[in-house]
Amino acid sequence: MAEHPRPFQDQGPGGLNLLSATQAAEKIAAGETTSLGIVEDCLARIAAREPDICAWAFVDAEMARRQARARDREPRRSAFHGVPIGIKDIFDTFDMPTAYGSPIYRGHRPATDTAIVGLLRRAGLVILGKCATTEFASPVPIGVKNPHDFGRSPGVSSSGSAAAVADYMVPMSVGSQTGGSTILPAAFCGVFGFKASLTGIDRGGIRHLRPCLDTIGLFARDLRDIATLQAIVTGHRAATPAPELKGVRVGVCRTPNWHQALAESVDALEQAAKELRGNGAVVHDVQMSDVFAGIEDSFRVISSVEGTRALAAEIRDHFAQLNHWVKAGQKTASQIDQAQFDKAELHVIACMAAMAEIFSSCDVVLTPSTCGEATTDLTGISNSAFNRTWTLLQGPRVNIPAYRGPNGMPVGVQIVGPVGSDSRTVALAQSIAATLM
Repeated sequence: MAEHPRPFQDQGPGGLNLLSATQAAEKIAAGETTSLGIVEDCLARIAAREPDICAWAFVDAEMARRQARARDREPRRSAFHGVPIGIKDIFDTFDMPTAYGSPIYRGHRPATDTAIVGLLRRAGLVILGKCATTEFASPVPIGVKNPHDFGRSPGVSSSGSAAAVADYMVPMSVGSQTGGSTILPAAFCGVFGFKASLTGIDRGGIRHLRPCLDTIGLFARDLRDIATLQAIVTGHRAATPAPELKGVRVGVCRTPNWHQALAESVDALEQAAKELRGNGAVVHDVQMSDVFAGIEDSFRVISSVEGTRALAAEIRDHFAQLNHWVKAGQKTASQIDQAQFDKAELHVIACMAAMAEIFSSCDVVLTPSTCGEATTDLTGISNSAFNRTWTLLQGPRVNIPAYRGPNGMPVGVQIVGPVGSDSRTVALAQSIAATLM
C-alpha cells in the first residue's frame, strides 16, 4: 500500500478541481459554473496539498482570480476558454517570475511570454501559476513529491507539471522533454502525457533551447483534454476524432534497452498487446535494425553539446552554482569535437529514415514508457532508457497510464507516431486508451 495515498476526499469546496478540462469547459459553456469557481477550487486544493507536494514554483491567487473574472466577462475565445492550466517554470511569463529551476534566476521577471504561453493566453485559458522544474530541465530531482506515494519519485524534469495534474490541483499543465521529461513523470504520476513532434508545437522563445531535443509536452487526466489543447495551440479548428481500433496497425517495439525493463513494464507491454489484438487491432512485433546501434551514444553527444551551448552564459558566469549533472555535461561536451557532433547528427538522420521504414508497416508503435513504476530514489537521476531514443527521433508520443506495478504505483505504456503525425497519434492513442483502461 502506498505510504501516502492520494486523498480523493480532500477537494475544493465545490469539487470543481476534480473535473477534467473538457468537463470544466462544458460546465462553463452551459452556465453551470464559472472560470472563477473552478479556479477557486483549484486554489483551495493547492492550499491544502502544496506544503506536501511542492509542485509549484509560483502561484499568485489574486492574479489567478483576476484572470478568471476577466474570462467570465468576455466572449469565449476557444473550447477551453476560462479553464486553468499550469506552466513549467522554464517557459517565460511576462507577468510572473521565471527562474528556470535555478537559484541564479530567483525573482527573474521576463519581459515577454514564451510562444506556448502566449498561445494559451490568446485562447482564453487561465495561467494558474508556474510548475516546479528541475534546474534548467536537467534530470536532478528537486523535492517534488509523487502524489501517490511521497516516498517515490514523481519523475523529472517536468516534476511539478505532472504532480500538480495528478493531485487535482489543476486539470492540465505544460511541460517539456529533452530526454524523458514529459513521458517519464506522466508515467510515474499516473496521468496522460503528450510529447509533440520536435516542431509540432511552437518552441519560440524558449530561453535555453537544445534545438535537436527540446520539445513541448502536455499533461492531463483525460486524453480528450490533450487532443483539444493540441488542436488549440496548433491552430486547428477541432481535435482529430478517435478512429475505430479495428484494423489499426500497432507495432510492438521492445527497443535495444529491453533488458532494462522491470517485470511490471514487461507485463504491461505484453498485456496491452494482447488486449489490443483481442479488440481488432493488427498487432505485430517490430525490430530496430542495426542502424540504431550506438544511438544512446549519439544522444549523449548531442545532449551534452547542445546543453552546454544553451547554458553558455551560465557556465561562464555562474559555474559554481550549477548542479553536478550540468557540470558533468559541460566536461563531456569539452571532449567532443565538431566531427563527432556532425557524426551523431548524421546517425540520427539515418535512424529517422529507418524509423520511417518501420512506420510503413504500422500506424503507431507500442513500447514501455519507463523501466518500471516510480522509484524510491528521490535524489538520483531517473533512468530514461525508454525515452531518450524516441525523443532523438523527433516523433510524437503519448503515455497511457493503464496499469499498476507491484507496489500499487502507476505503470504506463507509450504510443509513438511518425514525425508530424501529432493529431492522428493522439487520436489513435484515445482509441487505444479506451481499450486498455
